[in-house]
Amino acid sequence: MSVSEQLKILCVKLNISVSELARLSGKSPQAFSQKMKHESFTVDELKQIAQASGCEYIGAFELHNGERVEY
Repeated sequence: MSVSEQLKILCVKLNISVSELARLSGKSPQAFSQKMKHESFTVDELKQIAQASGCEYIGAFELHNGERVEY
């Protein structure tokens, strides 16, 4: 699942529009839309979006032995 799809699902679960999520995270809806179109969000931006929307972003690689490499 792409980041853009995840963000759209987040909006549905929060009952807000993508434009509103953009504004909450400090971006214009147009800039946010371009980032979604190009799948160009950084981990820091995703964490900022999560914080602005009242949730937590967890990005990690989990190895077969259970170890995690987190940002």
